[in-house]
Formats: sequence, structure tokens, C-alpha cells
Amino acid sequence: MSTLERVDCVVIGAGVIGLAVARALVLAGREVIVVEAAHAIGTETSSRNSEVIHAGIYYPAGSLKARFCVAGRRALYRYCQERRIPHRACGKLIIATGPAQLIELERLLAQATRNGVDDLQWLDAGQVYAIEPAIRCIKALRSPSTGIIDSHALMLALQGDAERAGALFAFLSPVTGGERREEGIVLDVGGSDPIRLLATRVINCAGLHAARVAGSLRGFPAEHVPAYYFAKGNYFILSGRAPFNSLIYPVPEQAGLGVHITLDLAGQTRFGPDVEWVDRIDYRVDPRRADGFYAAVRRYWPDLQDGALQPGYAGIRPKLQGPGQPVVDFMIQGPAEHGVRGLVNLFGIESPGLTSCLAIADYVVGVLGAPASPPAL
Repeated sequence: MSTLERVDCVVIGAGVIGLAVARALVLAGREVIVVEAAHAIGTETSSRNSEVIHAGIYYPAGSLKARFCVAGRRALYRYCQERRIPHRACGKLIIATGPAQLIELERLLAQATRNGVDDLQWLDAGQVYAIEPAIRCIKALRSPSTGIIDSHALMLALQGDAERAGALFAFLSPVTGGERREEGIVLDVGGSDPIRLLATRVINCAGLHAARVAGSLRGFPAEHVPAYYFAKGNYFILSGRAPFNSLIYPVPEQAGLGVHITLDLAGQTRFGPDVEWVDRIDYRVDPRRADGFYAAVRRYWPDLQDGALQPGYAGIRPKLQGPGQPVVDFMIQGPAEHGVRGLVNLFGIESPGLTSCLAIADYVVGVLGAPASPPAL
């Protein structure tokens, strides 16, 4: 590994965020190489989620999650239409099954309004029944701008845009270490043909591995490597087709958004996630976890039949907070924060990361090129 290849921009990771960042950089005139440890794009978090285009309802006002989600959602719908990426604005119902939950619905409406989500609609039980007759609730909020997307088609479109503009991709090329130098950042890239890259700019979009990658760079201040936690979400799928046209979410719970119903573009119904905190990456779904799903779902869909749920898939989110700790915002860490010229770390990019990908990418370009702030509403 004695050869040192000089490059302009290296993007670490070819998930949806890395792909969007690579596309934005190359369209801004940068030379871009994307290095990915896996054999293909989007093999981890980006392909193991509910594929929901989020509206921007739940996040604290002014947070990166709120601002990137709202701006990203608008950009993503435009991009899907331009590139003919399969998607559907199917809408979402957030339902209250008891009077005590109405206060939470009112709080969500106020939160959404502060975030710039101005299209939520109150529905009473009769109006919900007219839309989703299988659902039982006393009131609901409808989010018409929530939708679903083919995440793989999105990633293929981002990759295609980047490659057509000149970006190069190197798969099976894990970053194993590196160091900070005066003239740039050296990356040790492994694989069957190891190489050393001297990059002017490095964007760490390694997802679940972003903290490890940052910590492997000699000369990077250790106090700027955050603690990382893995939250595994298990999903179950329904045997046969369900009578739903909308996404169905219960009122949020303390630990998350509760067990909700999502759809894919092929009509399959998904239930999840339930969250378990894990210390390693393991995508197996324990069939016994379905027991808790039945009880949760029957609170609002009482006709769910025994034996109807089958293990589907699991996804793991990179969290910046552990169990019981306050929720932490996205962390996009540039030279102004850590002092390393040309390096941007993206930590804790979980939901609504897919929805936010285009807005995040534009922000990263700004961080590397000129002072920038998160998108205004």
C-alpha cells in the first residue's frame, strides 16, 4: 500500500445519503470517488426501512431533522417525478383510540405547524371509517403529503446521475484507517487491491460504521467521535392483502412511534418496527416477537387474525442516544466543529434520512464550499 493516489473528494459509503452527496458534489463540479465496503449500493440501513416519505411532523422545531425532512420531502417528490421513480403519496393517518390520546394529537398538530407542515387534517371517527373502514379510532390526523417510495429505484437513480456526471464507484473497498495531514486526508482503502488515497475532501457517510471510520483516522480529535448505539427494528408482514390504502400510525409512544402499518408499492403490508437495542449487526427476526405485534395492532385493527403475521425483515439504525436517553438530532460535523480541514462526518443519520437525502446533500456541499446553514422553511 505504498502508492498514494491524489483525489479531490472521497465519499465513504454508498447508501442513500452517500449516493445523494456524491451526486450533489459531482454536479457542483467536484471530482468524486465513492468507496463502499459492501458489494453493492444500499445494503444496510438504506434498504432495511419502511420506505416512507415522511412529512416532517414529529421532530423538534428548528432541528436538523425537521428542517431537512420538510425541505427534503419537497425535493424528493420533485426528483421522483423527474426521474420517474416509483412512489405514491398515499397519505398517513395518526389515530387516537382513546380520549387521553387527543392531547397528543393536538400537540402533534402544533409541532407540525411549527415545522412548516401545513396540510394536516382533523378527521372524526366517521371520516376515518369512510377512508379506512377496518380501522377503529375516535379521531385522527391525516397527513396527505406522507408517501411511500421504491428506495432501491431511488438509489439507482442517484447512482446513475452521479456516474453520468463523472463520479467513480469502488465496491468491496472498506476504509480501514487513515490520517490527517497538512496537504489533505489520507485514507487506507482495503479490499482485493488495497490503495492509499490522499483526498482534499472526505465525506464520511458510512452509516452504522461512521463513528468507527472517524475514530480510525489518526490525528482526528477523539472527543469528536460520538458514542454510537444500534437500535434494531423488527418488521413483520401480513399474509395476503390488507384492506388499507393509507399508512396507519398510532399516537406516538415514549419509546418511539409504536407499531404501525406501512405499505409497499406492490401492495404488501408491513407492521413494525418494535425496537430492541443490540450491540452487533444481526438482521435475523425472531418469530416469537410477533406476539407483541398482535396486541399492539388490535388496538386499532381488531380484525387482525391469529397467524396472519410472518417474519419480514429487520433494520438497524445508528443512534446517538441509548435506551431511555433524550432523542439526539442528526450530527453533521464539519471543520468548524472538529478542526480538520476538508472532512465532514455524518453521524446518527437515521429516520428521516431517506426523505432528507437531497437536502442533506445540498447542505454538505455548502459546508465544503462556503458557509451554509440548514435549509429555511
